[in-house]
Order: sequence, then C-alpha cells, then structure tokens
Amino acid sequence: MVTLSTANEALKTMYLDVVANQLNTNTHPFLAKIEKTSVDVVGKNVKKLVPYGVNGGVGAGTETGSLPSSGYNNYVLFTSTLKNLYGTIEISDKALRASSNEAGAFVNLLNAEIEGMLSASRFNMSRMLYGNGSGLLTTGVATSSGGYTFTAESLNNLMVGMSVDIYVNSVFSHTARILSWDYELNTLTFDVAATADMADEDNVVSLYLQGSKDKEITGLGAIFGGSNLYGLNVSDYEFLKPTTKTVTSSNFSISSLMEVIDELDEQKGAKINFITGSFDARRKYQSLIASSKLNLDVMNLEGGYKAISFNGIPFITDRFVESCEIYMLNSDDFKLHQLCDWEWISNDKGQILKQKEGYPIHTATLVKYAELICDKPGGQGKLTIS
Repeated sequence: MVTLSTANEALKTMYLDVVANQLNTNTHPFLAKIEKTSVDVVGKNVKKLVPYGVNGGVGAGTETGSLPSSGYNNYVLFTSTLKNLYGTIEISDKALRASSNEAGAFVNLLNAEIEGMLSASRFNMSRMLYGNGSGLLTTGVATSSGGYTFTAESLNNLMVGMSVDIYVNSVFSHTARILSWDYELNTLTFDVAATADMADEDNVVSLYLQGSKDKEITGLGAIFGGSNLYGLNVSDYEFLKPTTKTVTSSNFSISSLMEVIDELDEQKGAKINFITGSFDARRKYQSLIASSKLNLDVMNLEGGYKAISFNGIPFITDRFVESCEIYMLNSDDFKLHQLCDWEWISNDKGQILKQKEGYPIHTATLVKYAELICDKPGGQGKLTIS
C-alpha cells in the first residue's frame, strides 16, 4: 500500500537525481555547457574577484640589466544575490488515496506531476538565460474592461497554464492564469477579467511570472542591455561592454558573422564556441548557405541536442531570442554559482510531500539557490539584422 511515507522516500531516493540531471543537462544546450559550481558563494551572495587586462610585470631586457618592474593584475569584485528557483508539484488527497492500493497508479500520478513541473521549469530556466533578471515577460493592453482577452507585444515568453502577476504602471494589480492564446493575433485569454486600468491604452501593463519580479537569474539581457552589472556601473569599465553590430537584411552575410567573431578574438581575446539566434535569423542564415551552394553541417551536442554548424561552432535557435538577433558566446566565461544542486524542501520531520495547510492537497517543492555570472561580459557578441 502506498503511503505518504513511501511517497516521500520515492521522491528522495528515486526521483531527485533524475530530476536534477534533467534540469541541469536537458533544459537548454547552452546551460548544459555551463559549469555548475559552489565556488565564490558567500552566504546569500556570489562574490567573485575577476581579473581583467594583463599582468604588467612582463618585459624583455639585457643579460645583466634590470628586471621588469612588477605589475599586479587588475581586479574587480562581482557581487550578486543568489536567486531562489522553485518548482512545486501538487497532488490532491483524493487522488493520493485513490491510487494508494495500486503502486503502478501512484507512480503514474507522480510521474505526470513531476514531468509537468520539469517541463515548466525547463521553459522558465531557458527564458531566464536571455532575460535581465527583472522577470518581465511582455507588455500589452486588455481588449476591454471586464473582458478576458489581452493583446501582448510578444507571446514568446509565455505559455498556456502560466500564472502571471499583472502590473499596471509598475504597480501590482492581480495574479491571473493563462488559459489560451492566439499566436497570429498576439492575444491571450486569462482566467480573471481585466480591470479598467488594464484596458486604458495610456497605461503600461506588464506581465511577470508569479512572484518573480526582479528575482530571476542575471541573463544575457543584463549583459547586453543593462547599465549596472554585478554591482558595477558598466560605463566605468570597458571590459564589461560586449560587442554589438547591426547590419541591414540586404547586407547580412557570412562575412558579417565572422566579423563579430574575429573582432572579439582580435580585440578581446575571446574564443566564441556557441551561437544562438532567433528562428528568423536562422532562416536568413540558411538562405545564405543555400545561395552560396555550401553544405549545411549538423552537430550533435551534449544532452542529445542537435545544431547547425557555423565555422565549426554550434548554431542553435531559441524562441526567447529577439527577432533577427544572433548571440555569439563563449560558454567557458559563464558559471552557474549555486549554494547546492536541486534539492527537495523538507520539514523538521524530513517530509517532502506535505499537506497544504487548510487544503486537502499535498505539495512538494524543489529548490535551487543559484546565480549566473559571466567572467568576461566584454568577450560576448551580438549581431542584429535590421
């Protein structure tokens, strides 16, 4: 017979390693390449001393002349808060009791809940890689006051079933769940009716993942668009500034991609080993290859992913990349600093699956405290096709 005790044991011994591996290696091909480490974690923060430039104590001289003067390394301190990443499953008491006499039914129930959490976690972790830490999903306006339809600027960061916090002019309004969407019209339907201020076109309506505003990991959006990075003013440090180029669609070429990569190598010593772009950017690249009568090579990546190849560098596509943008990155410059790997939250009795107080529901929560740090922000590049 399945009991809460056996369910807790199953989550702890059978599911945890599998779930952690799935989230670490099968979430995103770029995340799979990034080293996970507990180094430089100090309390609730990441404090990382990062060198920049070269050591000045090197030189040539005569056989009996003076030695080069010493020249210490240049350092700056990166400081950022560990972000709290959660994933929660819920099983009703009724469903738990209905499957208690059949182990297979319970396993299927647990598998379904965990797979749903994994799917949502992979989606949001991938999205955060390209975000700036603010958690902003999109902006838009409600069709009408009291209606359930919302017209969004973009649906790329959204998914049916997501619970989102709605802010009007930067002030929290309420939480709603996405029931459906129309990708052609850029509209979605909420389970809660819109308020009058959401339908006012003069107001800025913003959507954030529930409870996540300004609490997400520091992704590429902060590196390529922020004025402050890891506690430093970007304008004060040249090595914090990535390389960005813009070309018109008619001038987009294989050479324009190589120009960014070569400039990063020549000027900043960066060795690009990963490219990620939007779907329309990939189509433009594929058209270039076809018109040049070149072969389009395919590469196998860690985690079972496939990518097309550009000059031996994997080139993947992602829905979270802005239209007509291509990132050129060195995965070796990134580290996911973590207090621990994915773990279940347990109470003082060691229980993982616990009753939600006041409700006939049992919940279990997976947690990871982590922050993404790029040691060399200036060694990353982006090409925009206008």
